[in-house]
Formats: sequence, structure tokens, C-alpha cells
Amino acid sequence: MIDAYSIVEKARKTGKIEKGTNEVTKAIERGTAKLVVYAADVSPKEIVQHLPVLCKEKKVLCKEVDSKQKLGIAAGLPVSASSVVVINAGEAEKELAGLK
Repeated sequence: MIDAYSIVEKARKTGKIEKGTNEVTKAIERGTAKLVVYAADVSPKEIVQHLPVLCKEKKVLCKEVDSKQKLGIAAGLPVSASSVVVINAGEAEKELAGLK
């Protein structure tokens, strides 16, 4: 099974990602987002609850993952990440296509 964490990690190393809900939201609105990944364990939920809605409107692939801690690690951060957007999948292009 292809998981969103490995795509985020690969895209971070070989492509381009943005971290943080504000950056993610901007990328969706600008039309540069290829994949949005947000964590289910974000508190309060309001922080990320607009993302799936926005992604649906803009026809952007959106995935929920279980852990903001793991998402932070995949994004190369020393802290947890509530959401990450893949702008350029780099070598994760194939996996990204497999997610759809």
C-alpha cells in the first residue's frame, strides 16, 4: 500500500513541499497543490477541517493521515505538522499517480 507519509518524504527530498496549514491553504488556492496531507489528530479540528472542502472545490487530491507527529517527521521537521502540501512530487510522481 502506498502511504501518504512516504510520498511526502520522497517529495521533500526530490521535489517541493510546503508545511503548515496557512501555506497549504495558499497552495490550494493558487492551484499549485498536487496533494494535500493533513493529520487526523490535530487539535482543535478547526485548524484543518477546511482543507478537504477546499481540495474538493479545487479538485486537489487530499489524504488524511493518523499522526501529525509522523507527518512532521515525513516533512523533515523536528516538530509535528498539522498539514503538508506537495507542490512538486519529484521522484514520488508514480506513487502520487497511484493514490488517485
